[in-house]
Amino acid sequence: MRFLFVGDSMTVGRAGDFTWRYRMWRHLEASFGEGGYAIVGPRTTLHDTEADAPLSTAYADPGFPPDARRHLAGWGQGWLHLAPVIEETVAATRADVLLVSLGLIDLGFYTDSDQTAANARAFVAAARRANPSVGAVLLPVIPNVRALTDAPFAAECERFNTLLAKAVADLDQPASPLLLASHPAGYDLGADTYDGTHPGPSGEHKLAAAFADAMHQAWGLGLPYGAGAAAGPPRPTAPVPR
Repeated sequence: MRFLFVGDSMTVGRAGDFTWRYRMWRHLEASFGEGGYAIVGPRTTLHDTEADAPLSTAYADPGFPPDARRHLAGWGQGWLHLAPVIEETVAATRADVLLVSLGLIDLGFYTDSDQTAANARAFVAAARRANPSVGAVLLPVIPNVRALTDAPFAAECERFNTLLAKAVADLDQPASPLLLASHPAGYDLGADTYDGTHPGPSGEHKLAAAFADAMHQAWGLGLPYGAGAAAGPPRPTAPVPR
């Protein structure tokens, strides 16, 4: 089972972050054990805010294995930027499951909710051209602090999430399943982010949990988030429905 993280600044992280990718790696280790899965992707670095470029390898845990750092995420990138490259990425990495957190950047700077939803649909189509049996878990946009004072932006975030849910319902296929994750339970911009947008440690756990619990509940794939330490050896898990 090959997992590919796809996302914007909330996923790539900045120098000094753990990242929710790290939290998900720990979860996958608990669920599948070494050799039972792989994390794939063409990139491995964090964003260096001083250089304003993805140049940093300074993860908060230096023991985060190089192979587990792989991803397709970028600071300031959204559906608009990653839809054109997902086909080649899936083809090159042979990804089986995409864990996708995109849309905030699009709505904030580039496209309205209709255009963003169209790009999300194009993304799914492109991924399937590379792997007709690819599965994907899509996280709704989590509005950031801007939505507290910018009503039109908040409305666009809400509308996009409705359109994303419709896209998942329309495009879901038995051979290539799509899953809409839930908004992370109890996510608080003050407590769970360091700047009103980007997750701190508690937010990273909640983002990872949203993906992990969606896969466990809908597909029987992996443990419930946080169960690994108490669950003993990884239990057998079902494949993604085909």
